[in-house]
Amino acid sequence: MTLAAPEPDFADVADTKARFAEHGYLVDDRLATTVFLQTRLDKPVLLEGPAGVGKTQLALSLAQATGRRLLRLQCYEGQDETKALYEWDYGKQLLYTQILREKIGQVVADTTTLAEAVDKIAAQDSVFFSERFLAPRPLLEAIDSDQPCVLLIDEVDRADEALEAVLLELLAEFQISIPEIGTVVAKHKPYVVLTSNNTRDLSAALKRRCLHLFLDYPGAQRELEIIRSKDTGLSESLAVRLVGIVRSLRELELRKAPSISETIDWARTLAVLGVEELTSEVLSSTLNVVVKYERDLTKALDAIPRMVDPNATVPDSLTGHGHGHGHGHDDDPAPAAPAGTPVADDGDVDGKAKRAAKDQPGRHDGGYNGQPSKPAGSGPTKKVSSSQGSRSFPTRRRPV
Repeated sequence: MTLAAPEPDFADVADTKARFAEHGYLVDDRLATTVFLQTRLDKPVLLEGPAGVGKTQLALSLAQATGRRLLRLQCYEGQDETKALYEWDYGKQLLYTQILREKIGQVVADTTTLAEAVDKIAAQDSVFFSERFLAPRPLLEAIDSDQPCVLLIDEVDRADEALEAVLLELLAEFQISIPEIGTVVAKHKPYVVLTSNNTRDLSAALKRRCLHLFLDYPGAQRELEIIRSKDTGLSESLAVRLVGIVRSLRELELRKAPSISETIDWARTLAVLGVEELTSEVLSSTLNVVVKYERDLTKALDAIPRMVDPNATVPDSLTGHGHGHGHGHDDDPAPAAPAGTPVADDGDVDGKAKRAAKDQPGRHDGGYNGQPSKPAGSGPTKKVSSSQGSRSFPTRRRPV
């Protein structure tokens, strides 16, 4: 079956960028080119990258820009194909069986043996295993849709490898095989967008079927343009400083770095509060808008003052670590010696001479390993001969 070629949704790459911008999604040339090729080559797009860089939003904006219906499959661990492809409505089948009990009796009325009755009923399997009793899930619904659609397979890396294998037929042929019915071929090839947060490696077979693109956090200028496009209400100068602070937070190796959407939320929060200057106090009190883990929050609170002012001194109240106790710093004054204590003027500032004096043979003769020291005049110390030593500690020869 050959599908009729639909009218192209985008004229060129520039038209793709403009159409996405109309719906509040700013794409660069690389991303716009990928989306344009997807619509012309009928290839799925696999977007990989950290959470919060706009992978899911791209599929939503693609549906808006093209006027297509959006179907979404949210993947999770332990998900099986019945939740992604289809499943049989067994309750509906049972209800129809009870209602048609009399009709079933008529079908097997002229049989004389159990085998004949079973054969008669088996001949009617197609009645109960038909599309009437089939409950489509997002994948089958996208393939069997009467109208063009956008299929979002979100966080495919969270699904098990078994489900990943099920996707291969759909991604390559835009069809789904149902054993009881046959093969369902797409009436209109959907735009398929797969997203992955890189929690595990995807198979080469899946990647081979897709146009691949890695999305990272945008540059400072583009992120600033995104904030401007969202009408957050924050002034231009504060937005510039906020973008710089967010980018510094992402360099702290947090468990979850601030996403683009969270940066927009932070800008709106500061605008609602009427902030006119980004101070450490203001940023620290609203930091929970972009930092969502306690460990990350502690690390970010310590770094915020230096982000606002690189020469700032972090107060103990923010870090929770006082310096009132001794650390052996060079600038800490040494405790004064008691009055009358003689002071050695040997010029040994770093103590090298004292350590060398202690490194002498026989320095452990007294009180070593808890043994009492040998009293003076109690007799000569027992010597160990070289032959006895060689027997106790044989020399090991290195292999040639």
